[in-house]
Amino acid sequence: MISHDLKNKVVLIGGGAKNLGGLISKSFAKEGAKIIVHYNSASTKKDAESTVAEIKKNGGEAFEIQGDFTNANEVAKVFAEGKSRFGKIDIAINTVGKVLKKPIVEVTESEFDSMSDINSKAAYFFIKEAGKNLNDNGKICTIVTSLLSAYTPFYSSYAGTKAPVEHFTRAASFEFGQRGISVTAVGPGPMNTPFFYGQETPEAVEYNKKAPALANFSKTGLTDIEDIVPLVKFLVTDGWWITGQTILANGGYTAR
Repeated sequence: MISHDLKNKVVLIGGGAKNLGGLISKSFAKEGAKIIVHYNSASTKKDAESTVAEIKKNGGEAFEIQGDFTNANEVAKVFAEGKSRFGKIDIAINTVGKVLKKPIVEVTESEFDSMSDINSKAAYFFIKEAGKNLNDNGKICTIVTSLLSAYTPFYSSYAGTKAPVEHFTRAASFEFGQRGISVTAVGPGPMNTPFFYGQETPEAVEYNKKAPALANFSKTGLTDIEDIVPLVKFLVTDGWWITGQTILANGGYTAR
């Protein structure tokens, strides 16, 4: 029998310190999960510590751990430490990503390499380590982007380096399926977080707020992180029968 709740589940969250990852960390902890809060660098250490402190204050269990996910050995280290501390890992969710809005002719080789490392390589080795370390009947979910279905300029290095994760997801779901592990990806629309605003002009922000079909029923017009957490939770609990799929969650911003 597959358990469909989060109580006593150990959940490793890549980029679990703030924004969407932080809300997943805190929301899952409230439902009884034990949380491994990964953060990338010193710049997010305080966010990770704050998220862990809030979880513990509310009676939950969590710890933070640093790891540069562009290095496969660092990904393996985070999984190994999580398994050592809690004895198991049941669910692995990767929210790590980097966005760049720039015409193709202006993207440098170093920028492309960085985007590829963070959006593709890190996701691949996260899924690999999850497949090696998760219990049978575990769940894996990666955050990608709704731009995978968009016809738009300037995001070639962002959507282009997130696109391989769709195939990583399909392949892993087939390979891990005999162990009861489901593997999914979620593609939010532009989210109301600093991750979105950093590279957008005021005009682009206003366009994106009006673009979704359901924009008039949203707090901001954008995808709010509160809209994504329940979907991720569903996919790693009751929605376990969904596997190998990328789900676009964007209020009608893009569709396939």
